[in-house]
Amino acid sequence: MAKVKIIDVAREAGVSLGTVSNALNHPEKVRPETRRLIEEAIERLGYTPNHSARMLAGGRSATLGLVLPRLNHGPSLQIANGAHTEARKHGYDLLIANADGDADLERHYNRYFVGTQVSGVLINPVETSHWHPCPTLPVPVVYLGIHSDEPGLYVTADHKAQGRIVAAHLVAQGARHVVIIGHASNQSMHLRLEGAREVFADYPDIQVDAVDAGEGGVSGDGYSLGQQIAQIAADERPDAVFGLSDVLAAGVIAGLMAAGLRVPDDLMVAGCGGNPLAWGGAVALTTSAPSGYEVGRKGVQLLIDAIELAAERDAGRLGAAAGDEPLTQRELVRPFLLARASTGSSSGVLGTASQSALIPELNLGAYL
Repeated sequence: MAKVKIIDVAREAGVSLGTVSNALNHPEKVRPETRRLIEEAIERLGYTPNHSARMLAGGRSATLGLVLPRLNHGPSLQIANGAHTEARKHGYDLLIANADGDADLERHYNRYFVGTQVSGVLINPVETSHWHPCPTLPVPVVYLGIHSDEPGLYVTADHKAQGRIVAAHLVAQGARHVVIIGHASNQSMHLRLEGAREVFADYPDIQVDAVDAGEGGVSGDGYSLGQQIAQIAADERPDAVFGLSDVLAAGVIAGLMAAGLRVPDDLMVAGCGGNPLAWGGAVALTTSAPSGYEVGRKGVQLLIDAIELAAERDAGRLGAAAGDEPLTQRELVRPFLLARASTGSSSGVLGTASQSALIPELNLGAYL
């Protein structure tokens, strides 16, 4: 059986060859009813686009690459979901690679995507103590979830503002002695700590202790710290714990409750960062709303703008100065507070029929 060609699809659908090409590569340029005719023709004929031939001819595929540091936590899933939705909206496919926490593997996937001639790459870097943007790649690159003063395109949550809104909430809830936990060597947690300190600096009568302990993605660290806090004499014990990640805060709640303390009656606990995968504990966690979906969505928008600008430059439609200037743009996603039961902001403990009936069901899928 002869291989179906794009011209066969055009004849079957009763449209021009260029219209079929646009429907496959730039669907936003084709009317929905025309796209539907073409899609039906493709289904009937069993047509498969030959991406390899196009790339061998020196073109770029209508594909974006996304390199994530891991696929086992909420922010990465949010970024992937937001990026995928926005990419499809603009007629791009999205390929996702998991670096599994390995900076070397991340670099491997960066090179791999460039080798497959994707139009651009989104990189949510593996955090290291001395992170720098990767050497210049021959395609536009947008970095997600990282702050940097170096030239480049960046989209990330406003981590400092996340720390501020959670700290301000604890102040409003009447906290008098707050313990902040989390390793400040982690960039996002360091910025959240800075934001929290900015707020608490205006309230010198509130005692604030920062404990530089606890990996942001390890609930066992939070559990151990919760157990330690529970051993402090009641008259010296803090009345609020601020975990610089949701995973840490959820672990603290579990550790406190295992020691017989009640949240929020004995201690308030708040997290930060918006990781829905850490929200399955006995008490609904106060935190900042998830921002990853918006980071992924805005990242794709910025990348497509950069791709189009590069095409203008390659076509010689930009002045020499504009064409040679390195692209630099930074976008911050504004945070919002989710005030919930762990700080006394709504009806309390999940898991009992009488109380859980008072709490609306939370659709975690909306955040992922």
